[in-house]
Amino acid sequence: MGAANERVVYMDNNATTKVAPEVFEAMKPYFTELYGNPSSMHTFGGAVSESIKKARRQVANLLGTEPEEITFTSCGTESDSTAILSALRTYPDKRHIITTRVEHPAVKSLCENLEMVTGNKYRVTRLKVDSEGLLDLEEYRAALSEDTAIVSVMWANNETGVVYPVEEMARMAKKRDILFHTDAVQAVGKVPINLGELDIDFLSLSGHKLHAPKGVGVLYTRKGTFFVPFLTGGHQEHGRRGGTENVSSIIGLGRACELAAEKMEEENVRVKALRDKLEQGLLKSIPSSMRNGHETNRLPNTANISFEFVEGEAILLHMNRYNICASSGSACTSGSLEPSHVLRAMGVPFTAAHGSIRFSLSVYNTEEEVDFVLEKMPAIIASLREMSPFWEKKG
Repeated sequence: MGAANERVVYMDNNATTKVAPEVFEAMKPYFTELYGNPSSMHTFGGAVSESIKKARRQVANLLGTEPEEITFTSCGTESDSTAILSALRTYPDKRHIITTRVEHPAVKSLCENLEMVTGNKYRVTRLKVDSEGLLDLEEYRAALSEDTAIVSVMWANNETGVVYPVEEMARMAKKRDILFHTDAVQAVGKVPINLGELDIDFLSLSGHKLHAPKGVGVLYTRKGTFFVPFLTGGHQEHGRRGGTENVSSIIGLGRACELAAEKMEEENVRVKALRDKLEQGLLKSIPSSMRNGHETNRLPNTANISFEFVEGEAILLHMNRYNICASSGSACTSGSLEPSHVLRAMGVPFTAAHGSIRFSLSVYNTEEEVDFVLEKMPAIIASLREMSPFWEKKG
């Protein structure tokens, strides 16, 4: 990496986002001035409690729900685990979970762990996706059964941006009296969500994906849904999650949700236009490249491109020389040398899956940055292919 004052072209926003300046300003007083414990009886702590109530309303407004249905957690992973484990404890006689083959590791690994540590006490159905990353609702309908405790399907895929029909899937589960959870970490702030009109029982979000700090998340729980806490202790969060609240981050998340509502149109117009320019430019200028994921049914900020016969890690290292930040998949699996489980599930050829790069933009990206990436990427790929024996054989 270059000097600290060099420009960084950051296109890895599905991994994490910068804290918005407005969010940082909202948080600052809660470090040094309003530092009371919100559970305290005195007025000093009570003022902090009122601020948390405001943040809860701000989150609820973005999601189209009520503040009492919002529980603050440490992250999306905790929210996912809480929802799924609560359902299994609520219905101990039900042993079936439905999910997909393309879930984030937060859900994927939990389901694998449940199978392993319980000696396959739990049965997991993992729905397939087609070559564009789309689900088959008929396969889903056939998988629903009296033994199904919960369905957990992400709202939008973190690697390809493909958006799934969770509204319809939740309706189908509701008709069978089956709980429905969605990991909406990537979708919140990018697609309109009105939980008051949907049959979703649990929804997870993570602050650091929408310009709030790391270390704070939310679990939405529909009013009337049976719930078993994951963390027990004090009376915080209406008894749903013990532990002193991460006050400053909760305040930041509330403000970030306000900003997300204000900027959602920009996400779906200006950011989408930048994404399309980047994607079309790369596909046009670099031979043997391909888009992964449906062309239109995806998040406005995400482009996953495979460059055949080169390694994703090598591409990222060369991009890093120009301070261009992107990803070869989920940040939570970046230590693995295996091809993305999402791309494997889609049937992406091995020669392409290894060379996939995810570009994920935000409202802070500019057209000049897109032009810079389009200028550098063709030469990066060409230089790597010159060293590839597979490219030589293709040529």
